[in-house]
Amino acid sequence: MVKRTSFEGDGCPVARSLEAIGDWWTLLIIREAMLGLSRFGEFQNKLGMAKNILSVRLRSMVEHGILATAPASDGSAYHEYELTPKGRGLFPILVALRQWSEEFDDTPEEIATVLVDRDRGRPVRKLELRAEDGRLLSQADTTLKLRPVRRRRSAS
Repeated sequence: MVKRTSFEGDGCPVARSLEAIGDWWTLLIIREAMLGLSRFGEFQNKLGMAKNILSVRLRSMVEHGILATAPASDGSAYHEYELTPKGRGLFPILVALRQWSEEFDDTPEEIATVLVDRDRGRPVRKLELRAEDGRLLSQADTTLKLRPVRRRRSAS
């Protein structure tokens, strides 16, 4: 078995994020949790995942603080998975992936749903990257620079 590279502690925030959410099953589980699924069997039935893969993914998502477990709402012996604030913070990532697919998919007419504003029923606007002053930015308008090093205070 090939050992997967770990990006924990990597200096790149994209690599660090992928350490927690870096496979497509994880993002699909998050999508379904955002749509209201909460039980192992619901995820397994909806996604058609092998139980062992689902179990590993759910455990990892709990360890990374994306999901939390809670007693089943119906009082049964089962438990449910709930998105944490960290998990709900992935919503813009799912929207960005959705909008990318809507724009670049070879057959966008096959996409079954449209993301709409719940109150108005209108499609949501495309996500935009903006500067602090509100200017619209593209990749060409951005660059990376080193974060200033914080000096640790010495104990006196």
